[in-house]
Amino acid sequence: MFPSLLLLLLPFLSKNFWSMSIMSLMFISFLSLTNLFSADLSYSSLSPLFMNDQMSSTLITLTLWISALMIMSSNSVFYNKNNNPLFIFYVLSLSLILIISFSVSNFLNFYIMFESSLIPTLLLILGWGYQPERLQAGMYLMLYTICASLPLLLSLMILNSNNGHLSMIIPSTFSILPSLSSLESLWWFMTICAFMVKMPLYIVHLWLPKAHVEAPIAGSMILAGILLKLGGYGLIRLSMFYPNLMFNSSPMWNSIALWGAFITSMICLRQTDIKSLIAYSSVGHMALVVLGISLNSTWGWQGALIMMIAHGLCSSCLFSLANMTYESTHTRSMFLTKGLLSLSPTLSLWWFILSISNMAAPPSINLFGEISLILSAIWASPWYMLPIGLCSFLAAAYSLFLFTSVNHGSSPKFLNPISALSSHFNSIVLFHAAPIFLLITSPILISSWI
Repeated sequence: MFPSLLLLLLPFLSKNFWSMSIMSLMFISFLSLTNLFSADLSYSSLSPLFMNDQMSSTLITLTLWISALMIMSSNSVFYNKNNNPLFIFYVLSLSLILIISFSVSNFLNFYIMFESSLIPTLLLILGWGYQPERLQAGMYLMLYTICASLPLLLSLMILNSNNGHLSMIIPSTFSILPSLSSLESLWWFMTICAFMVKMPLYIVHLWLPKAHVEAPIAGSMILAGILLKLGGYGLIRLSMFYPNLMFNSSPMWNSIALWGAFITSMICLRQTDIKSLIAYSSVGHMALVVLGISLNSTWGWQGALIMMIAHGLCSSCLFSLANMTYESTHTRSMFLTKGLLSLSPTLSLWWFILSISNMAAPPSINLFGEISLILSAIWASPWYMLPIGLCSFLAAAYSLFLFTSVNHGSSPKFLNPISALSSHFNSIVLFHAAPIFLLITSPILISSWI
């Protein structure tokens, strides 16, 4: 797969940066799909620095797919000639960093790539954001992530000093220093804080809505589709070596996550900004991923990966739809965006399909992921059913609230009738929605990694 990444250089060898970058990423995505059909579910070492399994292959495929779609969605940058080569360079750089993050076999290399992904993301927000508040959003993004990741770096240095390696493939000698045995719970809390901020967990989630609202469509899609998955991926990898510490701390993390899912769902029901509502809904969905990972069950880990894939496709598509609506109405306010059903039935159909996917309605892959996570929670304690059931109900409520607020009602008088959407917009949404509904026909492709 890695020789095919040389195709990422093609856009810079061609005069048409835009089309060549999309074609390159789409082609590499289809090449990476071949890894998902491999019968070998164990690790395969590509080199001393890289390794591959079905979980990393799935996330790499998602990265390439979303990267191509975010370039397709950023047509306003292309039409306005807003420094196209530099924009493409940042997008492809971010894609390459994320691919390496999901492929490295060493925790220290993963940490370096984990932090490096902030640089292109920050530059995308600052360079192509909407409003002057993007400076504050960039500051929130950097401070939250860097401050939480410094204890992780210290923990990795301690582990390397004690064990002599930080390999993800050799778990047998992983242990913390004997002097830390009495403080292992505190050590574990400090270690995984970086991943919880990245997911993000409630309480440390404030950077997410700010970054989403101020970011261009490409930034929002890559944030929701891929960058939030870095936290889940790192948490799963680290939990493989410390299952007891992860399980013992699960009541605290799950309590915060489920309470946060309830609070953010209530916030979504009072939102007036379309992008802010979609951003807050990510906190609720990723709370279920925290729940599945922390319980250390096969169902939980499989459901966590499925939910990450489903959320990456669904949330990215919702942001793309929000951008299409914004380009037509020039507002993100749900008070002003009304009556799309009468102005553009095609756009309303796509809003409906993605809204029901966001609430995990059948036959979407979101439903399979939620069922897996709910079963893993019942195995741990039947009492989890109460908050999970409430969060599922509220997810349906704010998804329908989003759809009805944008599409129903009478359109404002100051809006001109929206012209029919071009095939370009329909293609973007179709490429998002097709995997959501097609993967349910063969979920083993993304659920059999463990």
